[in-house]
Amino acid sequence: MNLPDNLLGEGWYWAAWAVWIPLFARSVVRAPWSRLRDAELLNVWLGMIVLLTLVWHLKAGVRPGLSLHLLGATVFTLSFGPHLAFIGLSLVSLGIVLNGGGDLFALAANASLTAGVGVLVSGGIQSLVARFLPRHFFVYLFANGFFGAALTILGVGLAASALLTLAGAYEWEYLAGEYLPYFLLLGFSEAWLSGMLMTLFVVYRPQWVSTFDDSVYLANK
Repeated sequence: MNLPDNLLGEGWYWAAWAVWIPLFARSVVRAPWSRLRDAELLNVWLGMIVLLTLVWHLKAGVRPGLSLHLLGATVFTLSFGPHLAFIGLSLVSLGIVLNGGGDLFALAANASLTAGVGVLVSGGIQSLVARFLPRHFFVYLFANGFFGAALTILGVGLAASALLTLAGAYEWEYLAGEYLPYFLLLGFSEAWLSGMLMTLFVVYRPQWVSTFDDSVYLANK
């Protein structure tokens, strides 16, 4: 999930910029910036960006472009909503570049995968859970924090593998046998860490979690 700038064809990187720039601009316009007027929440948002920048540097790789690291997209999305999460995760990708861990030309491709797909899957799961499952404290935590986090990182892995295959960087058979299985293992770690963090947040700092309403979820505990 850290593509170098020489792995895909140049056209793929330009296409990624064409996708990421409008999405980033849309998030900047639609993000609930008033939420960050609270100094505590602003510090949490900035702290998540700094922490994830460090976490994303702790990665393992098989071959160029086939790196693995924890994501944190579910916690970010549940805490601040899709727009602020997309902006924050995109800034994490920029931080990786500025720290010498990535290439600037590949920034949009990497941000589209980690931030774009990560927020899309996390937000989609949260919407489905809110619509179809009982509004219960434990349902929120397990369906979103644990199960949702695992599905999110699997979704990012599938999207990255599909991109690498379509761009001709690797054969799908190789990725399916040597890359994607690691996302199953990573999914357990992502689910456990995200679930534990969300549990701590909603119990001790529910004001940090924009998608959690204690008057709704705790009414049926």
